[in-house]
Amino acid sequence: MGKSIEDDADEFYAESELTRQKGLAALWKRYKQLPRNVFAISFVSLLNDISSEIIYPLLPAFLLITLNASAGVVGIIEGTAESISSLLKLFAGYFSDKRGKRKGFVVFGYSLSSLVRPLLAFAGSWYQVFGLRLIDRVGKGIRSAPRDAMIADAVTVKERGLAFGLHRAMDHTGATLGPLIGYLLVLYFATDRSSLTAQDYSSIFLLASVPALAAVIVVSFFVRESYHQGRPAKHDEVVAAPPRLSLRGFDNNFKYFLVIIALFTLSNSSDAFLLLRAQSVGIPVEQLPLLWALLHVSKVVSSLFGGHLSDILGRRRLIVSGWILYAAVYAGFAFVSSAVSVWILFLVYGLYFGLVEGAEKALVADLVRAEQRGTAYGLYNLAFGITVLPASLLMGLLWDWRGPEVAFLVSAALGLSAAVLLMLLVKTRPVSRAA
Repeated sequence: MGKSIEDDADEFYAESELTRQKGLAALWKRYKQLPRNVFAISFVSLLNDISSEIIYPLLPAFLLITLNASAGVVGIIEGTAESISSLLKLFAGYFSDKRGKRKGFVVFGYSLSSLVRPLLAFAGSWYQVFGLRLIDRVGKGIRSAPRDAMIADAVTVKERGLAFGLHRAMDHTGATLGPLIGYLLVLYFATDRSSLTAQDYSSIFLLASVPALAAVIVVSFFVRESYHQGRPAKHDEVVAAPPRLSLRGFDNNFKYFLVIIALFTLSNSSDAFLLLRAQSVGIPVEQLPLLWALLHVSKVVSSLFGGHLSDILGRRRLIVSGWILYAAVYAGFAFVSSAVSVWILFLVYGLYFGLVEGAEKALVADLVRAEQRGTAYGLYNLAFGITVLPASLLMGLLWDWRGPEVAFLVSAALGLSAAVLLMLLVKTRPVSRAA
């Protein structure tokens, strides 16, 4: 007798489940083969993000209520701090290339941030918070580009996407755990959750510094130098040209990539607008932290798979797909009308990060020589950073002028344009399918 339809269906699903299990087993095997340096650096990012994300959600209320600062002051503090951080990433990356060593920059950057965060507990004016926040972001600017270059130095071209995907997943895990820990600390210390006292903030800020100090210990003793001037990582070619703080040493392919990154970032305004849009269509204020947590969980899961896929399918293809998905999500926010749709859009928005973040950083290493990586990551962060503030200003102006529908549609159009330009102008070498 022939097989019934039910038999065929059972066989199909059994084969699909077997294929899925093999795929997950292969992915797990690839992760286990990554160098220890990648795991150590990723764990450092997790610890540091737990610390910063405990403090960051509470900082605006601390400034506005406890220190009597204005909303404009909050904007000045954050805007100035992030701008300086973006500029320093360029110089730190360049000097890590020039010196032929990267670990010192990474250790110093994390140490600087971890030392100033406890001092927030003793801040008595917004001027002091401004100075401390500035030093914190200086630390980030010093460590970021050399850290990314260290990840690229440690792996082969076939592993770059996987390595950066793991790093981004750990980073987002810290960003998920931090606010949850902060919420628990608020419950523990505060007698009145609606109005924390200065002493409550001091206690929370001091405890938030513990994982940052742990990050410094890990990066100091468990992360190893993997690059030396004239002797790049063993998987790359040795090229004698000295590093320069200039675009002249890079080909047009990489320059096109930087311009397109800046264009795409112009479409990617602050996620605060997404939360504002969610609230406008019926998400209660008390549910916004849960919505934020869902976004980060989606980022974590998708990052673990996104880097792996970029090694197999190619960086450019994955980035273009992610940017198109981003444009679709923003178009969805333009027309969203129900709370359920908002939850779905936030979930899908997290997938965009998983597809793009690790692939972009891996592509930077693909497009430049080994001894240029620090400078290249600095330029990449600078291209990203110079349009972050204009992106939010553009979104805000369009929102006030024509409403959120037009604002989100313009951002979607810019993101889609960047995806098309990336496909047309940036050429990439094929990534091995050995993975």
